[in-house]
Amino acid sequence: MLSPLVQGFVLHFGEMGSRWGINRTVGQIYALLFLSPEPLNADQIGDALGFSRSNVSMGLKELQSWQLVRLQHLPGDRREYFSAPEDVWAIFQTLAAERRKREIEPTLSMLRDAMLASPEGEGDRHALGRMREMHELIELATGWFDELQDLDRERLVELMQLGRKVGKLLDARDKLIGGGKKP
Repeated sequence: MLSPLVQGFVLHFGEMGSRWGINRTVGQIYALLFLSPEPLNADQIGDALGFSRSNVSMGLKELQSWQLVRLQHLPGDRREYFSAPEDVWAIFQTLAAERRKREIEPTLSMLRDAMLASPEGEGDRHALGRMREMHELIELATGWFDELQDLDRERLVELMQLGRKVGKLLDARDKLIGGGKKP
């Protein structure tokens, strides 16, 4: 039986999961594993969440494909146990890398192919221009993200804590260089 605190998190994570592109069951399984102090087997997960063994199995396979759970065996036990990584930063990096692989890279590939096409009229020229803009934005964002991934954790935390201060610093620079006008 889950405590009200854990149950609330698990239920919320299931609902949020459906908004993030995973089903509710997968979200709840992940939330349970994330909060669990020890690895759990499929029977324990099913009992805790009230899910069938087949739903748990499918959910665990999905989480493994996202590299969000670790499979392990415990001494003297033939069952498979699962746990979520302890490090929330590693989880974030894994999620970002998987989303990039599944969503961003196919979009960039499609845009690159589309931009090689010969426009057949004004509508196509307009569409290609818009696709080029989107491609440039996605390339800029992924390049920036790659640079962030290369930072050590402490530097990344410092950068994130700066928040809006970076914008204010750039505004101050613009005032000094441009006499108060933005370039």
